[in-house]
Amino acid sequence: DFRVEARKGKEIVLEKLVSIYTSQDKKVTIPEKHSRMAIDKMINYDRELELSARAWKNIWDELDINVAGDRKAQKLIRLHLYHMLVTASPHHKDLDAGIPPRGLHGEAYRGHIFWDELYILPLYNIHFPEVVKSVLMYRFRRLDRAKDAARENGFRGAMFPWQSGSDGREETQIVHLNPVSGKWGEDYSRLQRHVSLAIAFNLCNYYNVSGDKAFMMKYGSEMLFEICRFWASKCEYDREKEGYHISKVMGPDEFHEKLPGSKEGGLTDNAYTNVMVSWMMSKTIEFFEKLGEDEKEKLRNKYKINDEELERWRHISSQLLVRVNDDGIIEQFRGYFDLKELDWDAYREKYGDIHRLDRILKAEGKSPDDYKLAKQADLLMVFYNLGFEKADRILRKMGYELPGDYIRRNFDYYIARTSHGSTLSRLVHADLAYRLGDYEKAWRMYMEALSSDLVDIQGGTTGEGIHCGVMAGTVYMVLSVFCRLDLSGDEPSLCPDLPSHWKGVKFNFTFRDTHFRVAIFRETLEIIADKSLKEKIKVHICGEKINLERGRIFKMNLNK
Repeated sequence: DFRVEARKGKEIVLEKLVSIYTSQDKKVTIPEKHSRMAIDKMINYDRELELSARAWKNIWDELDINVAGDRKAQKLIRLHLYHMLVTASPHHKDLDAGIPPRGLHGEAYRGHIFWDELYILPLYNIHFPEVVKSVLMYRFRRLDRAKDAARENGFRGAMFPWQSGSDGREETQIVHLNPVSGKWGEDYSRLQRHVSLAIAFNLCNYYNVSGDKAFMMKYGSEMLFEICRFWASKCEYDREKEGYHISKVMGPDEFHEKLPGSKEGGLTDNAYTNVMVSWMMSKTIEFFEKLGEDEKEKLRNKYKINDEELERWRHISSQLLVRVNDDGIIEQFRGYFDLKELDWDAYREKYGDIHRLDRILKAEGKSPDDYKLAKQADLLMVFYNLGFEKADRILRKMGYELPGDYIRRNFDYYIARTSHGSTLSRLVHADLAYRLGDYEKAWRMYMEALSSDLVDIQGGTTGEGIHCGVMAGTVYMVLSVFCRLDLSGDEPSLCPDLPSHWKGVKFNFTFRDTHFRVAIFRETLEIIADKSLKEKIKVHICGEKINLERGRIFKMNLNK
């Protein structure tokens, strides 16, 4: 209660300073004590505003991307950066939480954690690795629950849920309301076991970019081993085909839940799943073999890893089965080629917006399971995740000899049969189209993805929360595709291919304790390692190995 002497024409201002702590906060045992201590340190609103502005400036100066020559893209990139920092920043690193696909902005998905971090964490990896570590620890703390789920379903290792909540159990619904028909139907989306592959992918990326071996030895290795054990137990050997099948899963597509006429949910030999399992097992073995003998022995004893198990993973990784037709098209899952073609033009003419074809078809009494269509990129996600060269090496290791232009053929085949029912789909297709040299199509899809939340491209979904995956992914695409920043090796690599109307880009990134500042223009590239533990730092620029001296700007002419 306040007693104030009010006078005509005189403004009355009340300042309210609040401090909130809970017993769930790290190192907090008595929340009230911490809250009072924080309040006692506060002076007034203006001082708190000044401290907040300073904190924002520090993280913004690190994360910001400066684009010259494209005001619209610049504004949207910064809009996305802002929303990502609201959702997760170094100030949240001690929270036991993942990053919800719709941020902290709305009620969509009830805040559950999916696989969207696959698109999000690459951005944090190069700026705030402590955030990535925190997100990975959210998964590690729920590893026992994932092991229980695997065991209850007859598998070994860890089976992470498609939708994860506070305790790590499966939160995915088993029925789904179709708003077009108004009817409820079965929901098999929990069969998207590839969520564990996203976790493994994020683990390997974090380790490669940060070099944090201590984390991998204590936490990351166990997650990798248990995810490998799950997939190894899910593989079934086919003596006739001399290879392994993986059944009863769903791929990223989501429109296909089962084969036509089947009473059971799930598909067999989803190409994305099988190729990514091959990659993950190879990567896990590579991680283990690069360790010192004492480190290997420690992990062998702690997690009961032996040579026989590693050899089985090696065998599975080279013998997983996918189908390839005579044109070099990799079948999305076994039976996909036998499905009916859809009259896309007729459906566009009839409905206009057909991005949720699944709901439209079900409302007509049909099933998306019967047709060659997809909600979003499925097989093509392999090339988005791994890049063209690494994906090609994995496929050839699996025993598949493909035409020289098979990536282009698969891109053209599947994009013609995709409705882009997820904003992530435009991001993935834009990425691949640009790498394939289809710049006009790539730019159109990139701008659709970049503006998808601003214009609410899906007609109402943004009100339920922004889409973190597409926001972080479109920002990171500036670096990974337009600037060709590649951090998958032991040294950073750059080879710019900027959009034709852009005049330049400036950005920062960190790789293994070295902080870089980069400025790319039409004709020149400037890079400086302004913070590093080493005097000489190796980078690759357009195929040329460069030795940077710490603190000195290196300039290269890009037209030579």
